[in-house]
Amino acid sequence: MSAAAPRTLILLRHGKSDYPLGVDDHARPLNDRGDRQAALAGDWIRDDGHQIDAVLCSTATRTRLTLARTRIDAPAQFIDDIYGGTPRELFEVIRVHAPADASTLLMVGHFPGMPEAAFALDPSAEIDRFPTSAYAVLQIGTDWDRIGLDEDPDAALQALRIPR
Repeated sequence: MSAAAPRTLILLRHGKSDYPLGVDDHARPLNDRGDRQAALAGDWIRDDGHQIDAVLCSTATRTRLTLARTRIDAPAQFIDDIYGGTPRELFEVIRVHAPADASTLLMVGHFPGMPEAAFALDPSAEIDRFPTSAYAVLQIGTDWDRIGLDEDPDAALQALRIPR
């Protein structure tokens, strides 16, 4: 392990999406409930005292809209590999794109990637469900460029929040 200070990783699933006719999965927007969920998630993240330093977000329309509705004002990168990403692929995105000096990183993505990544980092985590707008807060004890590479990930689930 090489981290000097603990880091926080927040894995946020997008808000509830709509299913308009003729729109492919990647382009689906949020529905009204999803708009409300995403705004509430942003409020809760701030109320819990998390100050986001950087955001890695899927390029899907519903994740972009979720991020916008959270009103989280941090530098964001929109990355194709988050869409449909497995934990291994999501960790690679973090290793490549997370700023080394970011203390708190938010990733906005999809099911099942978000809960599977949380569980991969903390196999003792009890994650019964991870509905739309849910987010996991993990304490990470390694540098971003090492996440997912070490045998012992030195990570612990701190909270699983479901804004409703």
